[in-house]
Amino acid sequence: MGKCLVCNEKSPLISGKLGICLSCIRSRVDEALLVAKRVHFESRSVYGLPPEPPKDPDGIPCGGCANECKIGEGKSGFCGLVENVNGRLIRYGGTAESGILEWYYDSLPTNCVSWWFCPGCTGRGYPKYAYKPEAEYGYYNLAIFYGACSYDCLFCQNWHFRNLSAKRMPVVSAKALDAQVSCICYFGGDPSPQIIHSLETSRIALENAEKAGRILRVCWETNGYMKPQLAEKAAEYAISSGGNIKFDLKAWSEELNVALCGVSNKPAIENFLNIGRKFYDKRRELPVLSASTLLVPGYVDAPEVENIAKFISSIDPEIPYTLLAFYPCYVMNDLPTTSRKQAEECFKAARRHLTNVRIGNIHLLS
Repeated sequence: MGKCLVCNEKSPLISGKLGICLSCIRSRVDEALLVAKRVHFESRSVYGLPPEPPKDPDGIPCGGCANECKIGEGKSGFCGLVENVNGRLIRYGGTAESGILEWYYDSLPTNCVSWWFCPGCTGRGYPKYAYKPEAEYGYYNLAIFYGACSYDCLFCQNWHFRNLSAKRMPVVSAKALDAQVSCICYFGGDPSPQIIHSLETSRIALENAEKAGRILRVCWETNGYMKPQLAEKAAEYAISSGGNIKFDLKAWSEELNVALCGVSNKPAIENFLNIGRKFYDKRRELPVLSASTLLVPGYVDAPEVENIAKFISSIDPEIPYTLLAFYPCYVMNDLPTTSRKQAEECFKAARRHLTNVRIGNIHLLS
């Protein structure tokens, strides 16, 4: 039973560790976000990460992602991988030569969020983008798990990436990641703080695949917080290779995104809109863009999902949208799993605007 520190309401659907309820996030914004800010500060300090994107007026602009950090001398950026050392920015990750990440081979078909329209899991796009007219059994995906993030989600289900950010290791070059696989997927953490590394990895791998006459799809699972021109470059690689960019749209309202994830969602929304308008019609038979939303109990409700669905539909009502069941993790580990009732309400709300909606992780529904 959690308690809101703003209105004193108690409910199993209020995270006591966050300390604010959805109603106060929406109606008493300043008070609620002040509480959330303290929680983000405490959780990030454990890993030596800045409590918020630094905006030092005398700092050096990083320009690596949409956080637009201005880093003061002796300080680091929000992701923890960029540091101002004696008036010069040092990048410990996110360059062609150095990515802070872990990787592994994942046999196809995988359990990725976009599996239901992925060529490697369904054969969709055969023969141009898939080796088989069915799931590619016997083939592999190179899964690249980045150890930094441009968000600070208090419900993060891959929260252990922060250990890589804190240690700034292991370091892997883009060149070292080329492999004989049929697809590459970047996730994390998030690819956005290290997007240059993922773009260079993609360039090298796709050039080598073309020389060898191999199919190679390139996909991103991201919060979408890249610089616009870099997000577009990722979309170009995805569309040419048969891959997909999946945006994890955490919330529609900016105040809820700030409370749960520490930063605004406006750059992510703009990147999704831009990629959708510029690229979606170019390959309708195999979606280049999709979205997902984690149904955090007590916070991401049907009205929130419906607003996201309306937005997606304004680009194209056929863009795939996956609603994911929540499992308690990281700071907000005092919430229950997503209920079947919540999932059904959100599904119906999304279906009012979108053709292709799916509920994922249904085994978690309570």
